[in-house]
Amino acid sequence: MIQMQTQMTEFIDFIKSLVSVPGLSGHEAPVRKLIQEAWASLTDELSTSRLGSLHGLQRGVSAEPRRSILLATHMDAIGLMVTSIDNGFLHLTQVGGIDPRVLPGQLVTVHGREDLPAVIAQPPARLLPVKDTDTTVPTKYLLVDTGLAPERVAELVRVGDLVSFAQAPFMMGSETLAGHTLDNRVSVAALTHCLKDLHHRPHPWDVWAVATVQEEETLGGASTSAYELHPDLAVAIDVTFASSPGTPSHRTFPLGEGLTLGLGPNIHPALHKSFKDLADRLEIPYHVEPMPRHSGTDAINLQVAAEGIPTMVIGIPLRYMHTPVEMVAIKDLTRTGRLLSEFIAGLDESFMERLAWDD
Repeated sequence: MIQMQTQMTEFIDFIKSLVSVPGLSGHEAPVRKLIQEAWASLTDELSTSRLGSLHGLQRGVSAEPRRSILLATHMDAIGLMVTSIDNGFLHLTQVGGIDPRVLPGQLVTVHGREDLPAVIAQPPARLLPVKDTDTTVPTKYLLVDTGLAPERVAELVRVGDLVSFAQAPFMMGSETLAGHTLDNRVSVAALTHCLKDLHHRPHPWDVWAVATVQEEETLGGASTSAYELHPDLAVAIDVTFASSPGTPSHRTFPLGEGLTLGLGPNIHPALHKSFKDLADRLEIPYHVEPMPRHSGTDAINLQVAAEGIPTMVIGIPLRYMHTPVEMVAIKDLTRTGRLLSEFIAGLDESFMERLAWDD
C-alpha cells in the first residue's frame, strides 16, 4: 500500500514537472529534454526527428523483422508571442487556440533574454473603442506588463519572444489535478506509465513512443514521425472535452469515469473494436466518442502517412480545455496507460492479417 502511494505521488510529481516547463508549439526543446530524461531508462533507443519530435524505441522480443506500433502524444503547448513593444508594454498574438476571455489577469512568463515574470492586463473599458466596451476584449488590446522600465524591457525582450502561462499546477483533493498545459502533457504522462509497465513485460512488437511537436499548429510532428518510422499501427493519445455545467452532454464526457475511444473515418473500425473489447475484458471504464469528421488530433496525419496507417484515438476527459485551469482525473491517466500496455502485450505476429476494414 505504501509503495503504491509512493508510486502515485511520483507520478503526480512527474505530471507537475511536465506542466511547469515551457514548450510552446514549434519551440518544444525545454519539455523534450524533460521527457527524454524520463524515457531514457524505459527505452532501448532515443532519437529526435528533424522537426523536433522525440522518438523512444522499446524493442519487442519476436524475430526480426518485427511489426511496430507508434504511440503519439503531442508535447507542444498553447501560449502567446510578442508582436510589438510599446513603451515597455508587450502586444501579443496567439500560439495555438486561446479564448481571449481567459487572458486578462493571468500570470505569465516572458521568455526574453532572461525569463521575466509578468501579468496580462487590459485597458479600462472607457479607454477602448465603443464597439469593444461591451464584449470580450480582443487580444490586440491586451498588454503584458513586466513592471520593468521601458529601457530595461527593450534590452531583454524582442518581437517574436514567447510568453507562457505561469500558474502553478495544484491538486484538488486527492484525485484531480488542475493547471495549464495539461493538454497534452497528461497524455505524455499516460504514455510514460505505459512504458513503465511494458518495461518489465515481454512484448512481441516494437513500440515507438513519440512525443510529437506542433500539433496545436501544423500537425507536422505526427506527419514526419509516421513517415520516418513507418509503423504498422498508430495510436494518438490526446485529451477530449470533459463535462461541466453548461456544456452539452452529447459532446462531453464525465471527468474521472473513464477514457474515450474514438470512432469515425479517422479511426480504423477493427482497431477501435480491438480496444473496446480489451477495455471490456479488463473492466476499464470508457465511452465511445463519435468523430464523424477528422479527430482534431495527431491521428489526422498519422492515418494518411505513406500508404496509410491503421490508426486509433484514445481521449482523456479534460475540463476547461485551452485555459490556464485545465482539470483532469489522475485515474483516467493510469487507466489509459494500462489499456495501452495490455493492448501492446497482446499483439501477436498475425494481428495485421486479422485487421480488416469492416464497418
